[in-house]
Amino acid sequence: MTSPIFSLDRTDIKILDILQNDGRISNIKLAEAVNLSATAALARVQKLAKDGFILGYEAKLNPDMLNASFVVFVEILLDKTTPNVLEEFSDAIMQYPEIVECHMISGGFDFVVKIRCASMEEFRKISGQVLWQLPGIKETRSYPVMEVIKESSKIHLKTKMQK
Repeated sequence: MTSPIFSLDRTDIKILDILQNDGRISNIKLAEAVNLSATAALARVQKLAKDGFILGYEAKLNPDMLNASFVVFVEILLDKTTPNVLEEFSDAIMQYPEIVECHMISGGFDFVVKIRCASMEEFRKISGQVLWQLPGIKETRSYPVMEVIKESSKIHLKTKMQK
């Protein structure tokens, strides 16, 4: 099966790259950057959104200024991995805004979550009042982050020619 990115042309990829770097760029500036008319650029952006390449737009907030600069990654092992336990766990994890990411993984643990909060003290409360209350928890391992070296949600985009 061919990757969906190969159905995009260079202009689509350039539009996506510009938008992921500046989601607030005006349509006129975007059109200029990709050498299209404003109408054609807007039509492409709308098609990219309709086709699911663009999921939405959001502001990147400064965690230091919002008392959320303490980051902890937690490996979670469930007591069972039956479909209903996995579903209950997944539904429960969605209820906690402190858990900013949750990934099912292979290996020695079932999930890795990323938690953002104010401090180690707050994390200790989250650990006891949130993590250990989630359904099916058997074991956790926590990894407080000492320093963030790189953090991005941007996707490296390649054109057909760069395979």
